[in-house]
Amino acid sequence: YSASEKESRGQHAAVQPFSDEDASIETLSHCSSFSDSVSVADEGGEAEDTAQEDFQYKLKVYIDCTVDKSAKTRQGALDGLKTAMATRILYEFLLERRMTITDSIERCLKKGKGEEQRAAASLACLLCIQLGSGIESEEVFKTLKPIFKTILNDGTANIQARQACATSLGLCTLVAEDDILDVYATMECFETLFTRSYVREDGSRPSLNPQTTQLHTNALLSWALLLTICSASHVTAIIHKHLSKLPRLLESEDVNMRIAAGETIALLFELARDVDPDFNSEDWEPLCDKLNALATDCNKHRAKTDKRKQRSVFRDVLKAVEDGDFQTEAIRFGTERMVIDSWVRKRTYDAFREFVGSGMNYHLQANEFIRDVFGLGPPMLIDSAALKAMKSSRLERVS
Repeated sequence: YSASEKESRGQHAAVQPFSDEDASIETLSHCSSFSDSVSVADEGGEAEDTAQEDFQYKLKVYIDCTVDKSAKTRQGALDGLKTAMATRILYEFLLERRMTITDSIERCLKKGKGEEQRAAASLACLLCIQLGSGIESEEVFKTLKPIFKTILNDGTANIQARQACATSLGLCTLVAEDDILDVYATMECFETLFTRSYVREDGSRPSLNPQTTQLHTNALLSWALLLTICSASHVTAIIHKHLSKLPRLLESEDVNMRIAAGETIALLFELARDVDPDFNSEDWEPLCDKLNALATDCNKHRAKTDKRKQRSVFRDVLKAVEDGDFQTEAIRFGTERMVIDSWVRKRTYDAFREFVGSGMNYHLQANEFIRDVFGLGPPMLIDSAALKAMKSSRLERVS
């Protein structure tokens, strides 16, 4: 820590201004409206400066409250910081406080219960998204990676915490892991989870509750995300090892697992054809039959909404496997437009959007790191009209 950071931590340790639960919650409730009050300051320089100072003060209160004795207060502080990081660019502010926030995340992951651990895991991702790829996010991740892995691999840990760690470990690895061999080691960690959902060769299903299946689904999606940054030789090795077995996940009782498996298979075929344009798997025909059955699923035991969602996805997956096609989508944000024209790009976009939510437009427009990931170039200068336009995102299919 810097001297000033140590000093401020020392002062708070001595004074404990937020140790009383009611006072803490009252303080947090005053802060909870920050995202409305200072989203865009059009009033001119002085008012803008005041709004900015007020906003930063509120963020500092949240940071202090992440170490409060009250679980309710800590939860409110984590949620407040998550909202701030999802909807604003806070690089400079977070840069000098990154290790203090990392300490808080570490403490909440180790000592908190399910919901608090889940919020802390999400906050870790948002912090890495704010800091971007580089030494700063690497430092954050080096501290948190072993904790993520410990929780993820602990069968006795809270299942919600394990689900959150599966998702957060994937995105943090994408952003902040500096060694590709460590990326591969983390992928193996995910493999040990989702392969437990494979329907066995004799057709029998593993006995899993829905929460465990969700954990395996999250692990599969994080594994697929990291596939997008693997070397061609590693992709080839993974195809030999996994492509013949992944279709077993298509027989899962869980619609989200079936969809995640379908999209991962489409992604693998896309990556395989990048390496070898003539690629086709040995089990191509039975796989296409299985995908076609899911794209036209009329199983009366399945919920209508599940079937509709599944049919739509599997029509696209079938086109990808049969013809190498991708149904292009365009995302409009402000005065710009980004095309999602591959499964690699879709998996990456979906992963970031899971954390920043409705703030994705803002990050596409103003976050240098996310713009770099999608090849959008440096942020454009934005006037107030563009800022207002930015608030409504439109996703459209391009024929």
